[in-house]
Amino acid sequence: MSSSSLLATPPFLEPTPTDENTDVARTPAIEVSIVMPCLNEADTLEVCIRKARQALEENNIAGEIIVADNGSTDASPALAARLGARVVSVTEKGYGSALMGGIAAARGKYIIMGDADDSYDFLEVPKFVQCLREGFDLVQGCRLPTGGGKVMPGAMPFLHRWLGNPLFSWMVRRMFWSPVNDVYCGLRGFTKQFYEGLNQRCTGMEFATEMIIKAGLTGANIAEVPITLHPDGRKSHPPHLKTFRDGWRTLRFFLMSSPRWLFLYPGIFLVLLGLIGYGIALPGLTLWGMTFDAHTLLFASLAILLGYQSALFGVFAKTFAIGEGILPEDRRLTKFFGVATLERCLLLGAGAMLGGVALLIASINQWRLADFGHLDYARTMRWVIPGVTLTALGFQTMLASFFISILRMRRR
Repeated sequence: MSSSSLLATPPFLEPTPTDENTDVARTPAIEVSIVMPCLNEADTLEVCIRKARQALEENNIAGEIIVADNGSTDASPALAARLGARVVSVTEKGYGSALMGGIAAARGKYIIMGDADDSYDFLEVPKFVQCLREGFDLVQGCRLPTGGGKVMPGAMPFLHRWLGNPLFSWMVRRMFWSPVNDVYCGLRGFTKQFYEGLNQRCTGMEFATEMIIKAGLTGANIAEVPITLHPDGRKSHPPHLKTFRDGWRTLRFFLMSSPRWLFLYPGIFLVLLGLIGYGIALPGLTLWGMTFDAHTLLFASLAILLGYQSALFGVFAKTFAIGEGILPEDRRLTKFFGVATLERCLLLGAGAMLGGVALLIASINQWRLADFGHLDYARTMRWVIPGVTLTALGFQTMLASFFISILRMRRR
């Protein structure tokens, strides 16, 4: 195909519309919308649009090309319009904001998103479309050899290729059950209906990982296709991605999206550690030549209190996130709330408090029996420390029960 034919507007594409409000009554049905976020991409935008159009033409795909401009100060918008792409102006800054604006304006059943830096070859778009036609909700590209992809020399920084990307991809598989080998790959396809059900929130670089996380949590039908990553073709400015800044933002977002890993699992570990400490310190065992006494009991109580607080924060965070639509419904949490009702938790908390107060009263009685004089603290603290711990746990349980009920009121 000649370069001139690439610039011609085929019948299935709109003739250079830059106004989103253009009357589309006469526009033929569009199957695929290719959305490219753009911020000063004049160096590479033309070749990306050409390849995208060639992929649509040569495979008889009824589609459109949308350039979601995020405030470019170079010639990118004019260039895109001249090449027949729809230019959608997105004023709110951010990679995610640009994509949200472009996807919202898309008219296709299927969306293909990809960066306009010429690192992704839009001639590979038909592979994504084929999988979407087969019924997949999300089709993720994979640049890494673990998923059959290929990274051309100089296309990906050393730390990204061998540490950051494999590590975060492994984490997303373990934490969110998303079967992908390249979580950072920005070339992907999805149905617009599926996207609209995700209720995406992130306006920055986390947009792409948020989609993968929510797809895994909702049990979406996910496919992965191998692609080739090419060196960034931009010359006028460096890549927008910053290794350590965006790596930390990804890790932070992973943890914020998983109250289980951020709060619940560490909390359970601390509680178990504290219970083991109690099992050793209460009878005053001597192990490996070391005697575990009242001080060990204090450390064990601290672990239990901290762990219980962490676990409660996990429930708080998950309840709030579901109520706000940040995370999808969790059947396990719903089942838990069916058993752990407000009234039952209040009774449990009150029982723990009464048990703790009883132990504290018993310790005061020991002091009375000693005529309020000196005590055998190693013995007395075996009553005081569990009493204080039970009282605190009971009080926390009662407060937490009311707080969770308040959080859940918004969803009823």
